[in-house]
Amino acid sequence: MPSPTALFHTLLDATDWPRLHPAVQRMHGEGCIIEASGNADVDGARHALARWLRRWLTLPEPGDGQAIALTIERLATHERWTRRFARGRMHSSLSRGSDPYLRERLGLVSLHFSLRREGDAIDWQLRRASLLGIPLPRALCGTVFSRSGAREGRYAFDIDVRLPLLGQLIAYRGWLEIDHVG
Repeated sequence: MPSPTALFHTLLDATDWPRLHPAVQRMHGEGCIIEASGNADVDGARHALARWLRRWLTLPEPGDGQAIALTIERLATHERWTRRFARGRMHSSLSRGSDPYLRERLGLVSLHFSLRREGDAIDWQLRRASLLGIPLPRALCGTVFSRSGAREGRYAFDIDVRLPLLGQLIAYRGWLEIDHVG
């Protein structure tokens, strides 16, 4: 049974949660604090504007085979995610929006996703974005591919963010194993 403060099971259809891979259920549902570690390959455009935007959004820099550690803190109204890559630290806050969407806040930017079960994984579909609470035109939002699934029995993730005129801002894929649930 998911933690009472876990967010993801409340945003998915009730019949979808039990159909997720157990590794996905554990990562997105167990405990008030999750600590996990693993490995990730990070890609992204290498020009100055992309590097600056990644720093501004606290996204990691490209590099293959980076160690990654994740801490998820489940609080009453949101989840605080801290991802520590070998080449950067990424902070975000996830909460339920006023609509049925998952809202992920990265600094001054908020991304709003609908969550959908695809097989035994979760696909995150970007629906809109805002800067300082001001909605951005859809054309400026670009595309975000995001999936939480499992590979070889471990929690796996695959994220790819592309922006107009900029190209690939960041893509990271890899796996995590839960080290501690509190």
